[in-house]
Parts: sequence; C-alpha cells; structure tokens
Amino acid sequence: MLSEFLLTEMTRLGAQDALPLHRQLYEALRRAMLDGKLGAGERLPSSRDLAQDLNLSRNTVVAAINQLSVEGYLESRVGSGTYVNDNVPRVNAGAAARPHARGAPNPAPGRLSARGQALATTFCATQLEVQPFTPGIADFSAFPLTLWQRLQNKHWRMTYPDMLDYNDSGGYAPLRRAIADYLRVFRSVQLDADQVIVTTGTQQSLELCARLLADHGDTVWVEDPAYWGAAKAFMATGLAIHPVPVDDEGIHPGPADNTHPPKLIYLTPSHQYPTGAVMSLARRHQLLSTARAHGAWVLEDDYDSEYRFSGPPISSLEGLDVDGRVLYMGTFSKVLYPGIKLGYLIVPKVLVAAFKQAHYDLNRPGQMPLQAALAEFIEMGHFSSALRRARQSYGERRAALLEALKPVLTQDTYISGAEQGLHLCLRLPPQVDDQALAQRIAQQGLTVRPLSAYCLARHDLKGLVIGYGYAPLSEIQRCGPVLAAAVRQIGHPR
Repeated sequence: MLSEFLLTEMTRLGAQDALPLHRQLYEALRRAMLDGKLGAGERLPSSRDLAQDLNLSRNTVVAAINQLSVEGYLESRVGSGTYVNDNVPRVNAGAAARPHARGAPNPAPGRLSARGQALATTFCATQLEVQPFTPGIADFSAFPLTLWQRLQNKHWRMTYPDMLDYNDSGGYAPLRRAIADYLRVFRSVQLDADQVIVTTGTQQSLELCARLLADHGDTVWVEDPAYWGAAKAFMATGLAIHPVPVDDEGIHPGPADNTHPPKLIYLTPSHQYPTGAVMSLARRHQLLSTARAHGAWVLEDDYDSEYRFSGPPISSLEGLDVDGRVLYMGTFSKVLYPGIKLGYLIVPKVLVAAFKQAHYDLNRPGQMPLQAALAEFIEMGHFSSALRRARQSYGERRAALLEALKPVLTQDTYISGAEQGLHLCLRLPPQVDDQALAQRIAQQGLTVRPLSAYCLARHDLKGLVIGYGYAPLSEIQRCGPVLAAAVRQIGHPR
C-alpha cells in the first residue's frame, strides 16, 4: 500500500537527515513516483485521507503536495483531484530486473570521463610534489607573520567597495608595478607593468596560456622528466603532450621531435624540475630559434629562480627573446608561503588585452586587499629582506645535505641541480630500482621521490629527488646520515 511505503520512507528520512515532516513527505511521494509506485496519471489520495493514514496534520500534507505541484510532479484537476503528471519519468523502475547486455559498459553515475580518469590517477601531487626529505615539518617559521597580519588588517580597514569586487585590469596596479620593477632588475625581463597579470599561481597561468594560445589536440612540448603540475594543466585543457628529453643543459629537442611541431613549448630553464639542470646560453638561443621556426609560443616557468647558491644569477629566457613569443611566469609561494596563492604571468604586449579579458571571464580574479598588502610588503623592502633570510637559511641546509651525501658519491652516483633551488637530484646508475629504494627509505621515516616517477617516456633516468626547503637544519643534520646509509645499501638490499 502507498501509505505503508510513505511511512517507511519518512521513517528512514527522519532518522538519517532530520528533515521537517513536510519535507519528509515530499521526498517520500517523489520517490514513490520515480520508482513507479505511483504511476503516471494515477490519482493521489485526498489530503484529508493522507493526513489521517499517516497521522500528520493536513497543513503538512498540503505543503508537500503544493511543492510537488510547483515542480511539475503533480497536477490538479478541478472537481476531480490531484494526479501524477504524465511526464514524470520512472528513473528507477525495473532497474534491478533489467540486466546489462553482455559486454555493455556499466553506466555507473560516478564514472569519470577518460580525461577525468587520467587527471585523477596520473602524476598525483601526493605522490610527486617535491616536499621530500622531511619528517612532515613545513618550515615557514622565518616568515614575518606579525608584520604580514598588520599589513592585511590595514588594507581591510581602508578597503573601498570596489576592492571587494572582481578585477578586470589584470590585478592591483601597485602590485603589478612592484612585480615589473623586481623582474626588470633581478631577472632581466623586458616588460612594463601593463604586461603583468596577477594569477593564483603557476597552475592558473599555465591553464590560461593553454586555453588562449592552443586548441584542443594541439601539441605542447614538455620537458622529460616533467613538472607534474604542467602535465596536469595540459592534460586538463586537451593538449597533446610530446615529451622532449632533458640533458645537463636543459631541454634538448632533436630531429625526431621536430616531426611533432609544437604550438606551445613549456620549460623550466632556471632550474629544471626535477633534474635541476640549468639551461645553457647556447641552448637558450637554440630553443628560441626552434620556437621561431615552428611559430610556437614559449612558456617560461622561472621555477626556483630566487635561490641561486653557486655562481652569478642566470638571466631569464624572456630577456633574450626578440620576437615577443615568450610568456614568463612565477609565483610568491616559495619566498612567502604556499597558501598565499598569488603568482604572475608576463605576456607579450600584443596579447595583453586578450589575456586580461579572458582571465576576467574565466577566472573572475579578486583578492584585492591581499594584493594591496603584498604590494606594500614589496615596496617597503620586506620581500627583499625575506628573500635574503631565506637564501641564507636554505643555503645552510643545502650545505648540510651535500655534506651528508658525500660518502655515497661515486662516478655513477652523483648530484645534479645543487647550484640553485630548494631540491637536488641524486643520480643513480640506470640498473637501480629507484622506486624500490625510495620505499626502503620511507621505512626509515624519510620521504624522497624517485626520479623515474617524473618521466613521461624515458626509461633511462634513475635517481632520488631530495628537498631541503621543508626541513629544519637540525633535521637535515640528523637524518642526512640515515639517508646516506640507505643509499649506500644499493646492490645489497636487505
């Protein structure tokens, strides 16, 4: 009987969700129609009868029926009663009784698209993000938190209403000027403030470039091994990723790569992620010439450029560009803190208007009070001070890690990428199973990442990606010998 079904459903709903009575009855009636217990065109009992059968007030019953009528499940016929609408579908009726045809896919409602499946299972951040060699301590202790809170409070107090709205100019003007001044002086980037677009970080910058400069199915050259975040961004925007091998001088396209002409070329020339290779001047000119020949845009991710510990700073690739085909991007997360979620994208002048419009339409940028606080933080010299302190602190950690690894270095086991950045790569002989080694090291309570896990198509690279930016100096001094001992067991596993 209908009343018994409704009572059962209402009891279940009341126990699970604590819904009000009229909503419980609404859900129970709706379920009865969708499951076929109330068929299309069938007459509903009167509100008086339903109220009596269910021991509810008539007002409760009327409220539920009225809501179902408004939503099109029921229709009232003058002088006749209330009926189930003829157009109500039976989404669940007989579902259990109809087996799928042999070999037919199961249309599970939680099934991902092919792209969604790839995004959810390939290059997962929890597996690949370089925060290794740390017992879980994120070191942002040197960040001047009290000063930062004071600046933010100041700008919240004096914020005008338009600062709470979306922004269509590419970001807070004083922040864009501060970024332009910094990049001109320290990174040799050729720009004016109008070319700066403030984003939420490198991921958003990459997605914006991919959407505006390439179409679905176009080819993007990506370094191999690769930065997982870039691979994810290009996968999500439907581009065809073509891996290009990296050597000691950076990305090294050859004749076979040129048979896959790129629309975009993504690279990290200042400190290749994850090998740490710094692109040579000759290779930079060669890359720009290759991009010119293909009519491709170059996406320069200036990863870890703030931290160089050996030799003079390396200027940006964008500073060598005479064709206006390099888009330069960076972030504040390494110097300040990751959760600030502010970065920047420098676009050629011919693209400024289009990028600002698309950024506004796609991303609805805001956070103006936060941007204002950051602008003042930079203008008052606090950013430069924080960077100097961080360089000194990370330099000490780097030196301690290098000292700890000295005993395991041989002709076949060597370090790359230690001149710059917050991680280095311990390169291992090709026959070593670096993933198994990383697992053995994890049993010692340490986290490192196997280099092979970052490779897109290569099978010749083995090593350990080891970070020193997220562990205090004392932890590196304590755990460094433990890491070295685990590496020393190569060829003699327990």
